[in-house]
Amino acid sequence: MTTAPVLDRPTDATTAPRPRRTRSYRTSLTSGQGRSGWLFLAPFGLFYVAFLLGPTVWMLVTSFFNTSTVRTGLGSFAGFANYAEMLGRSDFWSSLWHTLQFTLYTTPPLVILAFVFAVLTNRMNRGQWFFRLAFFLPFILPSATISLIWVFIFTPSTGLWASLQSAIGMTPGSGMLSSPNTAMIGVAIATVWWTLGFNFVLYLAGLQEIPRELYEAAAVDGASNWQQIKSITLPLLARTTTLVILLQIIASLKIFDQVYLMTNGGPGISTQVSLQLITGVGFTDNRLGAASAASVLLFIVIVAIAVIRQLVERAAAKREIGA
Repeated sequence: MTTAPVLDRPTDATTAPRPRRTRSYRTSLTSGQGRSGWLFLAPFGLFYVAFLLGPTVWMLVTSFFNTSTVRTGLGSFAGFANYAEMLGRSDFWSSLWHTLQFTLYTTPPLVILAFVFAVLTNRMNRGQWFFRLAFFLPFILPSATISLIWVFIFTPSTGLWASLQSAIGMTPGSGMLSSPNTAMIGVAIATVWWTLGFNFVLYLAGLQEIPRELYEAAAVDGASNWQQIKSITLPLLARTTTLVILLQIIASLKIFDQVYLMTNGGPGISTQVSLQLITGVGFTDNRLGAASAASVLLFIVIVAIAVIRQLVERAAAKREIGA
């Protein structure tokens, strides 16, 4: 029995594999996609450098000079004199305390209420769109509109707040915004009403990612609604809660619009916050160098609080894993 001879396959250019051309094609395709990506990022990059990174570097540089708005150039070199001046001013520390006070007033209710309302809305089978709209609608309004609404509400004698006090038998006072003891509380109430919708939407999006089968299985096992929230909802929303708390703290530390429009820092300087002090030093006293130093100090405080918050969160997570 004879075997057929094995014929060698042709190795001409038409049938030979071309791995090199395939790799070069993939490389050119990847580089082309990379160029397209950079082109799409270019507009944002230009705005980022021109309006965020550039001014930040300029702020840091001018904080060491006696820069002013009434003359050109950086001015004379001041070293750390601007920082020493700000740290020695009582109004700087009072404005920083008012900023922290506002943060303490607004962060807990904006996190807790947003979570509660999101849980209640997520459990509704119908009409979720209405509550999404109702909670998020104030957030899209400008700060000037919100301030005007709440100034009208807190108007002494004729405002809605005074009417509610009269309805429950209380004597209306001089007004929420007219007293140094309650003015910051009034600004905080307006802010909570205004910005609650943003955190509400974040929590609602996180809740909708949790499989409903987990709740159904827990209900079959006899778990109550509170047990389901404690054992399922809270652990699975831990990352969302961390994000909400961090964003809320940073946003509260940068408070300016509501205070400026509702109280202008008054009565006296009882509601003057850090950004308002910085604005006054920079554009009323025309001392950009000193204002830049105060801005750097506020930036350091914000970064420090954010880092501490993250370290505490990581430590708590490690303890849970270890337990």
